[in-house]
Amino acid sequence: MSLVSGPGRGGSTSGAQELYTQKHVDYIKSLDTRRDELEYWLTEHLRLNGVYWGLTALHILGHPDALPRDKTIEFVLSCQREDGGFGAAPGHDAHMLHTVSAVQILVTLDAIDELNKDGRGGKEKVASYTRFLYGAFNALSLLGLLHLVDTEKAVTYIQSCANFDGGYGVRPGAESHAGQIFTCVGALAIVDRLDLVDTDRLGGWLSERQLENGGLNGRPEKKEDDPEHGGIADRPEDMVDVFHTVFGLTGLSLLKYPGLKEVDPV
Repeated sequence: MSLVSGPGRGGSTSGAQELYTQKHVDYIKSLDTRRDELEYWLTEHLRLNGVYWGLTALHILGHPDALPRDKTIEFVLSCQREDGGFGAAPGHDAHMLHTVSAVQILVTLDAIDELNKDGRGGKEKVASYTRFLYGAFNALSLLGLLHLVDTEKAVTYIQSCANFDGGYGVRPGAESHAGQIFTCVGALAIVDRLDLVDTDRLGGWLSERQLENGGLNGRPEKKEDDPEHGGIADRPEDMVDVFHTVFGLTGLSLLKYPGLKEVDPV
């Protein structure tokens, strides 16, 4: 199963603004039918994440049953390794980012009982990035196993990544970045510690990310991140993909765009 990328480009900023719901649904459903294309195999390292992005987008669009449930569950379980974690695709090594996507998919499909929670475990040396910490908090909270980690120690580390502008970096001393802010604030929300966030400064920093064309960038001095084929790109005229499709739809949902399901931003 592959739900990563496909043909089509984002539309221009001119013309009537309309959400092509059915075309987006068709676009996502078509992504697993391109096995004869090179891009299908070049994106194998994103396979499991792509399923989560596509499934989430379909739920936001109000088409939760557009993907075959049993086939999706079967694919997810085929990615689980002996240590309990999940790889990007069958045969790939387990990784935190793919594991959290697997758990999220199974929870979304109400199939968490299918999951083998008893792995032999193991230790993997990974960089001390806040996105991995957020991923662990996310998966463990969904599994009801958050008590297995020292959350206070993790919170202390998150706060060490906070900057004077109210944002958060990838590690202590790193510049503020919207992606890392999402993971840090999300992790703090999961353990009910949003009281530590400097909301005034952070809100000011985030509001400065909007550019003249209405788009938003992830950090200062960066660029902002289609009616025919469906799908959403990172910016006008760029190629569409399921990653930007789900986050584009999520943004529209948070902005209360009519016809979309509400989402939990964490």
